[in-house]
Amino acid sequence: MKIKAINGVKDILSDEIVYWQKIEKTARDIFRRFGINEIRLPILEKTELFARSIGEATDIVEKEMYTFVDKGITMRPEITASLLRAYVEHGLQVRQPIQRLFSIGPVFRHERPQKGRQRQFHQVDVEVIGAQEPQVDAELMAMGQMLLNELNLDVSLEINSLGCPECRPDFRKKLIAYLHERHDSLCDDCKRRIEKNPLRVLDCKQQGCRAMVQEAPSIVDNLCSACEEHFAAVRKQLDRLEVSYTLNRFMVRGLDYYNRTTFEFLTTDLGAQAAVAAGGRYDGLVEQLGGPKNTPGIGFAMGMERLCLLMQQQEGQQEEQGGADIFIAALGEQAIAFAAPFVHQLRKLGLQAAMDYSNRSLKAQMKQAGRLKAGFTLIIGEQELEQGRGILRNMDTQEQNEFSLQEGAAMLAEVIAPDKA
Repeated sequence: MKIKAINGVKDILSDEIVYWQKIEKTARDIFRRFGINEIRLPILEKTELFARSIGEATDIVEKEMYTFVDKGITMRPEITASLLRAYVEHGLQVRQPIQRLFSIGPVFRHERPQKGRQRQFHQVDVEVIGAQEPQVDAELMAMGQMLLNELNLDVSLEINSLGCPECRPDFRKKLIAYLHERHDSLCDDCKRRIEKNPLRVLDCKQQGCRAMVQEAPSIVDNLCSACEEHFAAVRKQLDRLEVSYTLNRFMVRGLDYYNRTTFEFLTTDLGAQAAVAAGGRYDGLVEQLGGPKNTPGIGFAMGMERLCLLMQQQEGQQEEQGGADIFIAALGEQAIAFAAPFVHQLRKLGLQAAMDYSNRSLKAQMKQAGRLKAGFTLIIGEQELEQGRGILRNMDTQEQNEFSLQEGAAMLAEVIAPDKA
């Protein structure tokens, strides 16, 4: 019986890896420009971390976490809480008052698998901790836009403000009153959310709920003066940075820790799973996790699976793995014995070199060189060994020239890949 992968857990095969590598390479380059440093975090955390940070009334904590109940350990459902746990535990604010950090890795949620949504998926996560200025909010969104632009992805930015502990309670009362009046029109999940987490009703994907909330009170219309000023400054800075955006007054986040600025990068090419990146400000979370009081923070996460889907779907995103620099077709045992250390020397010089040890025919080895997309093939048989001269074929032009084997690997590298040698 064949053993298959668990439902919702996906193998990433080599023909897809090129997309993942491009995302990671582009992200790392952009983060370098913005002075954002990498941090690597464990997958397993104490369950309490997510219950305290995400919120016990959220769907993630109630339904979606993979938890070892007897151990009190959970496989992380998101990265922000883990990163802030590390920030607090290691006192990173002592080293640098403003920490600019990113992490890339897997996260786990027990959701119904569908296109662009898996039970094990991967995120690029960015956090700026210790900065409260609205310009930082705009800078982070501009950086996200830059990353998506450099990946040639067509996305749009939507923003909102979720207010703060000063202005949100009054808004919450207004929203609950509005929802109670329309209780019978809500789906079962939203009926349950009215008292526990009413803002999540605004984010419901059920068509009946979506239609009903269009006339609901909006938090952006109920901001206190400080939040209103902050949000106005964010929008002004986005305009200065020439970052296009749309105000979405019903945008909320599924996690309890967000306040003030929230944002999403959206696409129309993935059906219902429209968000490829989302985030916002969480000024009270560090203190909630035992860190210094009044420590502000803001961040966002990008779903790598969704980015890969977009790159495959959108025009001009035909990524291919690079081919080998050279394939050595060795014919006969003596040629194989000579070629093996020759290939090793080429690899030490930085070239991608390959050969076949099975002593197959020249035709079969040339086919293999083609499958590897080799730029050159060096043919060495018994006669070539005796003469000390192999046949070097340019696989693009099919032009052939003799190459003196006594010249060695370094000279061959100069001939076929002078930029790497």
